[in-house]
Amino acid sequence: MKAKTLLFLALAVALFSCNGPQKETEQTEKVEESFVIKRGLNASHWISQSEKRGDERSAYMKAEDFKKIADMGFDHVRLPVDEMHLWDENGVRNDTVFKLLHFGISECLKNNLRCIVDLHVLRSHHFNAANGDGEGANRLWEDDQAQQDFIKFWKELSAELKDYPNSMVAYEPMNEAVADDHEDWNKLINWVISEIRKLEPERTIIMGSNKWQGAWTFPYLKVPEGDKNIILSFHTYTPIPFTHYRASWNPVRSYDGSINYPGIIVDTNDLVGHKEEAINEIMMYYGAYNADVFEKEILPAVKVADSLGLQLFCGEFGCFPTTPMEMRQQWYTDMISVFEKHNIAWAHWNYKNDFPVVDAETLEPIDEILSVIIK
Repeated sequence: MKAKTLLFLALAVALFSCNGPQKETEQTEKVEESFVIKRGLNASHWISQSEKRGDERSAYMKAEDFKKIADMGFDHVRLPVDEMHLWDENGVRNDTVFKLLHFGISECLKNNLRCIVDLHVLRSHHFNAANGDGEGANRLWEDDQAQQDFIKFWKELSAELKDYPNSMVAYEPMNEAVADDHEDWNKLINWVISEIRKLEPERTIIMGSNKWQGAWTFPYLKVPEGDKNIILSFHTYTPIPFTHYRASWNPVRSYDGSINYPGIIVDTNDLVGHKEEAINEIMMYYGAYNADVFEKEILPAVKVADSLGLQLFCGEFGCFPTTPMEMRQQWYTDMISVFEKHNIAWAHWNYKNDFPVVDAETLEPIDEILSVIIK
């Protein structure tokens, strides 16, 4: 009996030795294959929202830029790209710009940065159309051919990018949808996701909500059932009169009075004599702001993500450089505290342009900002 018992124990140990580590290895590999992000930067005004051409475009984002992003402590890059840069009016690809896209992704991978390829602007849809931007305004919702083209673009992008590791590259089908009817966005985003899934079942897809990816529209968002390779995304720049203080593209641009944070952003007494468009924009956001207000605004997105067991991601947030630095630091501190409380990954807008964290010429970090957002 003792001999049989010893033999049984020996076999059991052998089986455990074989199966235990194997399971652990399989679990480790599964974790390593997942697309995990925490804090990143948008690298815009390169292949998106840019008039740069030729050498000027090539020089804008170089290998040293991606190394700088990694060295500063970020773990991913959201890389906006525009239809008009990748394809001409007839849908013919621009090979030079596609090479830049591959360069950007490759430099991310070299620096262990995950990359989100974000189709930012279409000829048929521009998130800022209300302010006069975009070639075709937002005809996407009524134009069947524009929708077919949108699907075609993503089939081409999938074919182009499918060999990159699922653990390192994700797709964001469209930035900041602005549809009058939430169902128009639900139909289109679910359509494009279903087409991508036919080609790449395991690719992580960043799915934003309607109306500029506002957290308040999350209850209307229809997420593909059972798809765990989705990260839900919202954007926040609240309150606009503060975060976009004197920004040239916003109606608040003409207001040059005092602003404040935390608390009431603008004293109504300071509005006297200012342009009506600025006053109207400021009054839309009138009220006291602090971290508690930010949390309340974001909670609809948190609840949806939690109910589905999906990661939540703030793909854009930031303050324009004309906002006073001390107030700007407090705004960042409060916003990021809410992100951390609810395990929300984030990508700051931007790297080096309109909301920079580095000097565009020297690439030296703006320490007053970096010290607050990277801890």
